[in-house]
Amino acid sequence: MHRILIFGNSGSGKSTLAKCLAKERGLACLDMDSLAWLPSDPPERAPLLASKEKIDEFVNANNEWVIEGCYTDLLALLSPQASEIIFMNLSLDQCIENATNRPWEPHKYSSKEDQDNNLSMLIEWISQYQERDDVFSFHSHFEFYENFSGLKSMRTKNDSHT
Repeated sequence: MHRILIFGNSGSGKSTLAKCLAKERGLACLDMDSLAWLPSDPPERAPLLASKEKIDEFVNANNEWVIEGCYTDLLALLSPQASEIIFMNLSLDQCIENATNRPWEPHKYSSKEDQDNNLSMLIEWISQYQERDDVFSFHSHFEFYENFSGLKSMRTKNDSHT
């Protein structure tokens, strides 16, 4: 049974890998960005309980899945059910390059132009990964990885295959 959690810095390739695994293995796929934020400007995190309810709906509706995101507070809710975790631990330069070259994400931005207008903020965010001390940080991700007792792997580069 495949129940996979993928996490890492913004631009590390989480979404790409999750979509690839979902297609190859016939898994349901969830991007945590879709449930972690309120529809507000500026962006504001949804209450943890509200995100948990949406995660539970997804997990209850799907026996096998791949879920990706950078939220260790949400990942921790899923870790008892996960069969495997994958830590996308790419260099900051690789993450910035991926973010710069990513195609338009219509589920996050109303246009490619809006996405590109947000790029400088995203690059700054990516650059702070090692320094931050929050649920999105390298430190939080590394601790989550270290404490997981099941099957786990760490990827330091993007592969063209899984």
